[in-house]
Amino acid sequence: MTKSRFWQRRIAVSKMTISQQQPWPIKLAMVALVIGLGGAIAMWTYDLGRSFAFGPKFSAERLELLQQQVEQLAGERDKLAATASTIESQQNIEKSTQKQLGDQVKTLTSENLKLKDDLAFFESLMPAATGPEGITVQRIKAEMAAPNQLRYRVLVMQGGKGGRDFSGEMQVSLNLVQAGKPAIMQFPDAKTGEAGKLKLTFRHYQRLEGLITLPDGAIVKTVQVKIMDKGVQRAQQSINL
Repeated sequence: MTKSRFWQRRIAVSKMTISQQQPWPIKLAMVALVIGLGGAIAMWTYDLGRSFAFGPKFSAERLELLQQQVEQLAGERDKLAATASTIESQQNIEKSTQKQLGDQVKTLTSENLKLKDDLAFFESLMPAATGPEGITVQRIKAEMAAPNQLRYRVLVMQGGKGGRDFSGEMQVSLNLVQAGKPAIMQFPDAKTGEAGKLKLTFRHYQRLEGLITLPDGAIVKTVQVKIMDKGVQRAQQSINL
């Protein structure tokens, strides 16, 4: 019994000796060892990643070459973008130019028609120096410019050498149909006085043109032009519309 208790006490003492805590210097050394090992693993992993990413021959010269290639590609991209912008601008300019040219063609066509009409007037001037003495109404042209407006153009000439200037006035007489009945309209109206008269002062020729406002619903049948000199009629001509 005594021997058994002795061995139980020896076992208990042995257990207590094994379970004693280690001194703190040993723990600190173990922590430092773990930290150092972790740092080494991290550095090895970093180097391995760089090796996979850039290859074993990665260097500063390689990095500089890559940067130059990137800059070159960026420059080519900028040039292409500028070229595309220039082409778009040129297309817009061409569209605008085409529209302007179209408008100019229309304007020139209208002016050409007017010049042809003017030429027909002035072709009659050729025999002015050799024509008969006196005043003549060389040409009359009349057309409706609006439902109630008549546009007239008249060329008056003095034949022969035209040694002196002619001074007078022009009168227009319109034969109308209004409300189914014939009517006569004088232009300019005598009530307008001197300010409204169509004055003529020329040596060889003079051209007059203008608009005559008609009564509502009036239809012009005949246009008659008279050239007056101090109340005396010097020339006359009529046209039918």
